[in-house]
Amino acid sequence: MTRVNVAFAGGGTGGHIYPGIAVREQLAASGLLGASLYLVSQRAIDAEILREQHLDFVATPARSPSLRPRALLAFLASWGKAVRASRAALRDLKTGGGPVVMVSTGGFVSAPAVQAARVERVPVVMLNLDAVPGRANRWIAGRAARVLSSARVANGWTQIPPIVRSAALPPGDPASCRRSLGLNPEMPVLLVTGASLGARSINRLLLELLRRTPEAFAGWQVLHQTGDSDAEALIRAYEAAGVPAIVRPFVASMGAWWGAAEIAVARCGAGLVAEAWASRTPAVFLPYPFHKDQHQRANALPLAEAGAAVVCEDRIDPGANAEDAGRTLVSLLSDRAKARKMREASLALGPVDGAARAASAVLEVAGLSGLGTGGVNRVP
Repeated sequence: MTRVNVAFAGGGTGGHIYPGIAVREQLAASGLLGASLYLVSQRAIDAEILREQHLDFVATPARSPSLRPRALLAFLASWGKAVRASRAALRDLKTGGGPVVMVSTGGFVSAPAVQAARVERVPVVMLNLDAVPGRANRWIAGRAARVLSSARVANGWTQIPPIVRSAALPPGDPASCRRSLGLNPEMPVLLVTGASLGARSINRLLLELLRRTPEAFAGWQVLHQTGDSDAEALIRAYEAAGVPAIVRPFVASMGAWWGAAEIAVARCGAGLVAEAWASRTPAVFLPYPFHKDQHQRANALPLAEAGAAVVCEDRIDPGANAEDAGRTLVSLLSDRAKARKMREASLALGPVDGAARAASAVLEVAGLSGLGTGGVNRVP
């Protein structure tokens, strides 16, 4: 049987790696996946994610582009090295026989990898994840055999539903998910996450709310993924407020966390928006505040327009955030009926089977049969 060999290009954050993992799961379930590997960055988070998944990867020396003189020189110096490392990886995939396809998930790792694919005559399937495409994806789109977008875009790309890996899908009902985490199955749960790297301003918003209004958390439990900062301070703050909480710098398998949650406060990168969508979790989203164009906000608009989420400005300062996003969050903590209405509104958003559709496109580009649109992971 002919099988497709796939190189997944994208790294630097979990948001660029997890979609590739989701597509690989679908390809593996089809029985048509041969060898696979991930072309990622040299950041520690990339290796941590992929080693935990027992997946093969090559950490290329790709650097993020910048107009600052030193950073620009570093980017230019890294380009050729990253292209050569990616070419070597693609040649290794070719030795196993069968067609080879690259799946690009965007970010600074993907551009030199796609250039390597062009030289090696490997077709590319591009997955655009953000509602505002980045520079790398705008460049890659003109060089890809297929361009798929899990966000609404106005450039004629093929739109697919969100892409979510199986480990981020709820494995059961809220009570069973809470029980599996050692929480009280009858008490509601607030999920706080800034994605794989965490979000310091969100962490400090919660610290400020616990200091100002600890009574707002009465009757709630908290799951808080912090990133590398603030974990110890948050553990102490939750304990002082008498709030049962699990605080972790990084969580690889988020499914039980999303399944346990009644509401969430989170960044609105494409990955977290997709996971909130898939789990039907009402969310207060705070876009990354240091992007001048605030493009993360656009990722959350489908949920906000459906009434399933609220998007607030991240004002960075904890006090200012407590007066804005904090008030919104506290109102949801005190009005569970409103949260239930938001969850009901999320049901109109439709299925989350983008990974299956992307896998089907990979097989079609490879000249093999597609998967159709149903996929393996079915989310109600």
